[in-house]
Amino acid sequence: MNGLSGARSVRSIWCDNQTNETNQTNQIDRIDQIDQTNDTDGHRVTTKPVHSLIALALLSLTLACNNGTAGEAADKKPERPSSASGIVRLTAEEIKTGDIVVQPAARGDFTTHRDFPATVVPDHHSTADITALVRGRVVDVYADLGQQVKGGDLLAMLYSSELGIAQSAYLKALAKLYVAERSYERAQMLLQEKVIGLAESQRRQGEMLSLQAEMREAQDRLRLFGMNDDQIRQLDRDKKIHSYVPITAPFDSRVIARNLTKGEVVEVTEKLFTVADLSEVWVIANIPEKDIPFIRADIGGANKSSVEQKVDVLLTAYPGEVFHGKVTYIGDVLDPATRTMSLRLELPNPERKLKPQMYATIRVHSMPERNVLMLPEHAVQRERDRRFVFIQRDATTFEARDVLIGEGNGDVVRILDGLREGEPVVVRGAFILKSELFGDEI
Repeated sequence: MNGLSGARSVRSIWCDNQTNETNQTNQIDRIDQIDQTNDTDGHRVTTKPVHSLIALALLSLTLACNNGTAGEAADKKPERPSSASGIVRLTAEEIKTGDIVVQPAARGDFTTHRDFPATVVPDHHSTADITALVRGRVVDVYADLGQQVKGGDLLAMLYSSELGIAQSAYLKALAKLYVAERSYERAQMLLQEKVIGLAESQRRQGEMLSLQAEMREAQDRLRLFGMNDDQIRQLDRDKKIHSYVPITAPFDSRVIARNLTKGEVVEVTEKLFTVADLSEVWVIANIPEKDIPFIRADIGGANKSSVEQKVDVLLTAYPGEVFHGKVTYIGDVLDPATRTMSLRLELPNPERKLKPQMYATIRVHSMPERNVLMLPEHAVQRERDRRFVFIQRDATTFEARDVLIGEGNGDVVRILDGLREGEPVVVRGAFILKSELFGDEI
């Protein structure tokens, strides 16, 4: 036997008996026995280098075998239930520690909601853009932004030469009409006395009627410039021209825009002020075409017996606070550019917390659906495209069961298939069961 064959023999024996220390000692003794061998000439040749190599190989084999055994032990994990079976078993202590809570699946009234972006705007019925009815120069401004005003309060004063000219024309027409009326009255008397003929009387009558029309035209021009009947009657009495044009508030409101300064000349097309009564505001939302069926057509009042659809308004400026409004208009046509329908709400705003142009969210609640099977949303587990719940089969055994879910509202979700009313469902602590079922696959 040479050194190489001896090493192979030792290697085979060593791997077969690497866990037995006694056998290891015997193998070392066998190595000592083949320590030497004779050559072909009968001379003894010492093979100590071969012995050293074999010993080193044995040591390496020992470490390799031990490491292989330890690696296999480390890689071997506790067996988990197969996710295909869907069965999970826990001890009573694990159930208690995991805070696993089970409730029977129940039916009830289901409502959901949808959110739509919106904007706060003034009530258009209580908003006015104030313009000058005549070209003029701003003499003074009495109202400022944010000021609360009452109907008839003076906001600004203009000086207008055009108004003076119009008043002068009215007074001239009035004077001419007065003379023509007196002349016609005298003509009637002279006609009766046959001092003048019928033709002269008719001529004077025609002149009077023409001047009456001229006077009315001048009077209407004064109204066009903003003078009311009382002011015109005062002009009749005083015969004094007033070229100052007062700008007044049309109703109780707040000044939300001011576009003039003292000394500037304003035209009739310019908006001088915008005033609005902000005790009530509108919230305008744009509803996508696909969500239009979610909005009820009955907007409160058309059908007194119907239940009004609940609508809430949420604002970023007031987190956690909910404002309640009433739907007063649902658009009849879609915006061709955005393919959305307009929805309008009216909201009381006594504290003036809602400011025009604030961004808002309209939350429209659906009408309640009766006798709907539903579960808390966190009871439904998700694994890729799969939706399932855990059913308690006995005190310590749970089964994962696929379900078909419908719409949810953030708290509960509709169960369309896969579950019966009254079945015990895990509504809290389901993640513990899911971890046991799928392990590292989660």
